[in-house]
This record gives sequence, structure tokens and C-alpha cells, in this order.
Amino acid sequence: MSQSPIYKQSEALAYGLAAIILWSTVATAFKLGLNHLAIEQLLLVGIFASWSFFLMVLLFKRCFYLAAEDRLIAPVIGLLNPFAYYLILFSAYDRLPAHIAQPLNYTWAISLALLSIPLLKEPLTKNTMLGFSLSYLGVFVLVYFSSPYTGQTIDTFGVGLALLSTVFWALYWIAGKRSRSDPTSLTFVAFSTALPFSLIVCLNGPGLPEIDRYVLTFGLWVGLIEMGITYILWQRALERASNTGRMAQLIFLSPFISMFFISTFLGENITPSTLIALLIIVMGTWVTQRSTKD
Repeated sequence: MSQSPIYKQSEALAYGLAAIILWSTVATAFKLGLNHLAIEQLLLVGIFASWSFFLMVLLFKRCFYLAAEDRLIAPVIGLLNPFAYYLILFSAYDRLPAHIAQPLNYTWAISLALLSIPLLKEPLTKNTMLGFSLSYLGVFVLVYFSSPYTGQTIDTFGVGLALLSTVFWALYWIAGKRSRSDPTSLTFVAFSTALPFSLIVCLNGPGLPEIDRYVLTFGLWVGLIEMGITYILWQRALERASNTGRMAQLIFLSPFISMFFISTFLGENITPSTLIALLIIVMGTWVTQRSTKD
């Protein structure tokens, strides 16, 4: 018996909102995790947790398919993301307050649109230029007007790392765009590639973390929520949605919900300038994404 359209849309909305709420917690989890673990240790535990999760998913599905043309690109994807992307992103969060790092990381859509021009031969549209201008106006407001409110000097190198992480995310997305493989299988191979590299940097840095409640709580939270469970929830939401474009609009709620968690659990002062900057960045992202659909 097939599901009614209303029930199917309700189910899609439930999956989508669950993914958004869980994604909104990860900026807080990054900062809490980095209070107890070194950057390399959080990376290793997170990647291992995600790798284990996707392995169990594949074993449950009994379906592994990696297209022949993807067998060379899949390891490259793994080096871009999760390895390099999260190594840089965690380094940015280690240097910046979460309410600064999170909006900066949200400019990934701008990096994606700009890199798509030379790499995917997509045209440079007026919407892309407007979105770029808006988003980096938001970055300017965020960096230069937050300090007077908080009394903190913003680490410019940390800002650069946060923006650089968006480049690696965009390259990862572009590299996997034309893949014909099963998405879960491709992701599992990517994590399988990243896992030994994360182990190497950990052993050559702070060493392996001791297994305690902090590792189990924050490492597994980062690995399962940021990189694992939300992937499945969001995929199911899009599969059940009658209009994937409308469903994708839910993603714009995430940074604002994230600010609530950052304020509540980290005690960071969310200033008016931060919210204004975030709103400008989200507007720029929205405009840019509209240009890719036109």
C-alpha cells in the first residue's frame, strides 16, 4: 500500500528537520571536543566513528557499488574531505570563537560557485557576483564589528583557515559531482582513505587519545552526527520530498539554530553584529544558490 502524498511530505519534513537540528549542534561539539582533545585526536576519533558507521550501513544494505571511473577519484575525494577539510576546519575552531567560525564556514556555497566557473565551465552570472559580494560583506561585518562587542581580538589566521576550509569542501563536492557510484559506497571509500592519514598525523603529533568519557562523547558526536547519521537523514528527506529545492531551503535555518546552541552551551556572547553578519552571509548564499538553478 503506497503512502499518501501528505504523509510522505510530513515524513520528509521530519527527516529534514531532524538533520538540520543535529547539524546545528556540531559547532558547539567542535569547541567542547577541542577543549579536551587535540585537533588531530578529534579528527582521528571522528573519522573512525564515521567510517565504522558507514561500514555498518553497507553491511546492513548488502550493497556496495563503486563505478570503475570512480576508483581513482574516490581516494582523492577522501583526502579532500574528510581529511584535509576537517583538519583545517578544526584548526580554525581551535583559534576562533564558535560564533565567528560557524558563519565563516557557511560561505562554502560562495567557494563552490566561484570554483565551478573554471572547473565545471559554469558561467559567471550576476547572481553569483551579487551573492559573492553579499557573503563577503557579511564576513567583513563579522570580523571587524564583533571585536568591540566581545572585547576579543579576532585571530586573522583562524579566519583564513575557516575560509580555506570552504575551498576544500567545494573541491570535494566538485570532484564527486559526476560520480555514478552508490553515494554511501563512495563515502565509505573516502573515509577509508582518510582514516590512515588521520592516524599518521595523530601519531606524529599529540599521540593517540586516551579512551575516556570526553573521547566517547565529543569524538563520537562529531563523527556520528556531523559526518554520519545526518547524511542518512538528509538523504531520506530529499528522497521523500516532492520538491527537493524547497526542502533544501531548510538548510538556511541551521546557522541560526547553531547560534542558540553556541550561546546556551558555550556561553559565547552572540552580538547584534554577529546576527547581522550571519543574515547577510545567508542572503548571499541564497542568492548564489538561486543562480546555480537558473
